[in-house]
Amino acid sequence: MWQMFIKIALLSLLIRCDGASVPGNPTSSVRHFPTEFLWGVGSSSYQIEGGWNADDKGESIWDYLTHKNPEKIADQSNGDISSDSYHQWRRDVQMVRELHVTSYRFSLSWPRIMPGGYMNHVSTAGIKYYSNLIDELLRYNITPMVTIYHWELPQRLQELGGWTNPEIIPVFKDFARLVLEMYGDRVKIWTTINEPWHVCEHGYGVDYMAPSYNFPGIPAYLCGHNLLKAHADVVHMYRDEFQQRQGGRMGITLDTSWPEPRDPDSAEDREASERAMQFYVGWFAHPIFSRHGNYPKVMIERIRNLSKQQGFGARSRLPEFTTEEIHHIRGTSDFFGINSYTSNLVSSNGHNNTGKFPIPSFNHDMGVVESQAGVDWPGSGSVWLKVYPKGMYNLLMWIHREYNGPEIIVTENGVSDRGGLEDYARVDYYNLYLSAVLDAMEDGANVSGYIAWSLMDSYEWKAGYTEKFGLYHVDFSSPNRTRTPKISAVVFANICKTNTLDWSYRPSLDEKQLVAAARLPEESLEESANSAGSLGWSLTLLLGVLLAWQV
Repeated sequence: MWQMFIKIALLSLLIRCDGASVPGNPTSSVRHFPTEFLWGVGSSSYQIEGGWNADDKGESIWDYLTHKNPEKIADQSNGDISSDSYHQWRRDVQMVRELHVTSYRFSLSWPRIMPGGYMNHVSTAGIKYYSNLIDELLRYNITPMVTIYHWELPQRLQELGGWTNPEIIPVFKDFARLVLEMYGDRVKIWTTINEPWHVCEHGYGVDYMAPSYNFPGIPAYLCGHNLLKAHADVVHMYRDEFQQRQGGRMGITLDTSWPEPRDPDSAEDREASERAMQFYVGWFAHPIFSRHGNYPKVMIERIRNLSKQQGFGARSRLPEFTTEEIHHIRGTSDFFGINSYTSNLVSSNGHNNTGKFPIPSFNHDMGVVESQAGVDWPGSGSVWLKVYPKGMYNLLMWIHREYNGPEIIVTENGVSDRGGLEDYARVDYYNLYLSAVLDAMEDGANVSGYIAWSLMDSYEWKAGYTEKFGLYHVDFSSPNRTRTPKISAVVFANICKTNTLDWSYRPSLDEKQLVAAARLPEESLEESANSAGSLGWSLTLLLGVLLAWQV
């Protein structure tokens, strides 16, 4: 017991020394969001639920990958239990309440509801789980924001080819119809699919996300083609059969890292940045949000020309839409959901393939070399995630200009660390990126909401449990996966409650948090101490970001 008291005393000392440090603000110490602004926090089914084989849940592609090839995960872990939200969902709702958000974004596990992916077997337990969660949220006036597909495909459907097989289109529509019938009377914000680029390129083009095909240049485009048609079919079904009586909205969530030209004075680098946006975002946004629909012209032309040069004949590796399909897909989103965390410096790949990309491949087709080498942007708990808030501003303004001012909801934004409760670096990140969102709004971007990623520490895909994005710490050694708010949870709750960014608000750990922190494993305590001593980043680097913002 005395060791715990010593830990608490040491933590208190660290907080007194560093908890009140304020790194500064690019414009003003206090800024305000509109009163009707939508605040939320997010999660996804595989990352938090656990209960991988509870009741009659079926196997997902992530169950299959992590069980068959654990070496593909940084710590060889899986989501079998994770944060155990399948059993701890009431506590999850209490956490959402504590954050004073108006919305909770979560996803539905397809194999939990339809174990084999088809209508012939629907799980009563799976239907009940999400129904209870929705009812509990509504009990506290929290709006459910439900993602129908967030990467958790039934493994049996993957054995048919997954998203590369056109059979996925009617099957996904059946799944969507069922959940609309079950929950549509209570859910008013729907997202069909989360991050199609990751689903297709990271799932099929490279050896990364499940199903980890590592087949560059062909199946990702088949996946994207079927995914867009499936999305459009579901939205039309919703509008024709459900929307009028249920009164909700339905959109899609895309993602990208902002491609900052390596040399802003170089026309070639600026062209590379624009081309990257058309390939990453335009691949899925142009067919839905542009005036004329279809894939971006630069994608169509580059992939067709490269396919011919590579010996594929007259038929492009990028499938073609019929005129009817173009019209069917265009306009099928009530809002533009965007996920973004970081930025990259970009330059043109050139004819000599300086990026050494596989031929054919998405990256070679795009012809852009991306890197964070040489930047002085603050880092995080993830090697790919560096802090450059101006990238968020640039991204929002690009969407605003490119697609004629659509309503934008930032559906994911957040930062990782390696553990601990004194996450002042995360506080700084949210203040910086929310300031960038406000700047974009003041310059005309129609941003109506912001969803922080994520509610709690959870399974971070290929990183396993080595990286933490949560506003709440989860003790993965505890049988009930005890959740404890971090400093960032207190600050984000204040932002949501007051609609205000206040850089001077930097609370210290309270008594309960100190006790919880003292019970953390030694490595987590060390991380927390390091975070308190350095604010997670070098103050010099953070000030550099702020100064760069002014340029």
